[in-house]
Amino acid sequence: MAQFVSGIVPPAAVEGARYFHVIGSLVFISDRIEIETDDDHHFLGMFDEEACWGVDVPRGIDPSDGAALDLRSLYTRTSELEWLIAGRAVQVVEWARTSQFCGRCGTKTGQLPGERATKCPACGLMAFPRIAPAMITLVTRGEPGPDQEVLLARGVQFGGPMYSCLAGFVEPGETLEGTVVREVFEEVGLTVANVQYRGSQPWPFPHSLMIGFRAEYVSGEIVCDPTEIVDAGWYRRDNLPMIPPGISIARKLIDAWLAEG
Repeated sequence: MAQFVSGIVPPAAVEGARYFHVIGSLVFISDRIEIETDDDHHFLGMFDEEACWGVDVPRGIDPSDGAALDLRSLYTRTSELEWLIAGRAVQVVEWARTSQFCGRCGTKTGQLPGERATKCPACGLMAFPRIAPAMITLVTRGEPGPDQEVLLARGVQFGGPMYSCLAGFVEPGETLEGTVVREVFEEVGLTVANVQYRGSQPWPFPHSLMIGFRAEYVSGEIVCDPTEIVDAGWYRRDNLPMIPPGISIARKLIDAWLAEG
């Protein structure tokens, strides 16, 4: 079974390499580097015996001749593990692009040896890749069994009639469980309890970590925040609306609940 071990410093000797060329936000994967680079490639880790590199392709150049894909499209054309590595490449390259100057004093920064970080030579400020933690939760109502319902909502940003779990970003000083309770109340006016962790997923759109939970309905009537939610409702297993594709942890949470029935 294929394995990926993340890393910052490549080993002295490797059997092969895999290059994840990042063209804007698109990705083209090749077993050779397709452009001449100086410091625009970043070691990501080892995929079995192959060293994986994220390559920052300069603007206006397309070594893929139009074959590069966005991450959503790439998901159906490669393994989930390789897709995760591609997401890592996009995030690392984008971080390197946007960390070239110090956020405190504006001085040109430099890469720290052995660290995924930049450091300002003038004031010493260090910058690490940004990761924004966000909770996503499937709320249930009723006792386990065929009559149990789940809360699904259609967000204002959804392009079609798709319904999904509620989600929101963690605020400073907040626990993950506290985020679940707060976001559910803010978005649909419901009180929940018994928040339980169910899994996580790197979400490179552009740099989130989705942390999945289940929660149980306690009280309240659905009142949607119109700035966040178009519609929300309770659904049984036999009357689900359109739900997210398999790429997302939302679908994994829903599928796990369906399997319980």
